[in-house]
Amino acid sequence: MSADPLQQLEDWAAPLLAKLNAAEQRQLARSIATDLRRSQAKRIAQQRNPDGTPYEARKPQRKHRQGQVKAMFDKLRAARQLRAQATSAAAVIAISGRAARIARVHQEGLRDQVEPGGPSVIYPRRELLGISDEDRDRIRDTLIDYLTE
Repeated sequence: MSADPLQQLEDWAAPLLAKLNAAEQRQLARSIATDLRRSQAKRIAQQRNPDGTPYEARKPQRKHRQGQVKAMFDKLRAARQLRAQATSAAAVIAISGRAARIARVHQEGLRDQVEPGGPSVIYPRRELLGISDEDRDRIRDTLIDYLTE
């Protein structure tokens, strides 16, 4: 058996999922995708990587209205940007639109310009999307609950 826990979950679930028709698989995938979107948004708000470690701290930012500093990735957590999609074959969580490029830079720790025409820096890796141990357990529990209804 594979050492990757997500692959182990997939290997365990595949025979059970094969017993469901396409509509039931889609419904289950939708439920899992919605739940994962919520957990990803919560984790991003807490500014934690999937393994539970905190994101590398930001450099000091300019203050916004009324002296408040805007939270990092605040808008990326919105359902408009952080999308849950499902088919009978997959449950997908993705960041959409123009924000996807910014998210990719942080997810992979790439080099990018701070602002158009501004300096270029290497951003620290901050895993916005990923599966935590709790997510794997939640997926397994959702699958078991769905199959035993």
